[in-house]
Amino acid sequence: MKQVLSILFLMVLLGSCSKNPEQFIPHLEGYWEIERVTLADGTKKEYTINETIDFIAINDSLKGFRKKMKPRFDGKYETSNAVEELQLKVENDSLNLYYSTKYAHWKETVLMANSSQLKIINENKAVFLYKRFTPITVE
Repeated sequence: MKQVLSILFLMVLLGSCSKNPEQFIPHLEGYWEIERVTLADGTKKEYTINETIDFIAINDSLKGFRKKMKPRFDGKYETSNAVEELQLKVENDSLNLYYSTKYAHWKETVLMANSSQLKIINENKAVFLYKRFTPITVE
């Protein structure tokens, strides 16, 4: 009985520990495609094919940008000049992304990031699940 209580206590303790949001930062850079969006009301939209993907770049001062890219079959990308400047900030045990363009400013919070997935929630409580983009090349 004592062992069961010890194991239960350990599980509760480990489950209550907050994750370090700084661990997400190294995984943010790169090419991402939306896999699924879950709206605040629980409605889910699956994305099986994406014409555009997001490219995220971050420098050592935790500033960078996000840009929409259109992959081509030759392994290259088409893009516009539109770019969203971003700044990363760790606040209240969360990793927040602050975006700005000349038209708008907004914030998103990283819920999870690893080498293959990225999950972000926006100010409207929509949760975006991304997967790492793998280019398709036709030879």
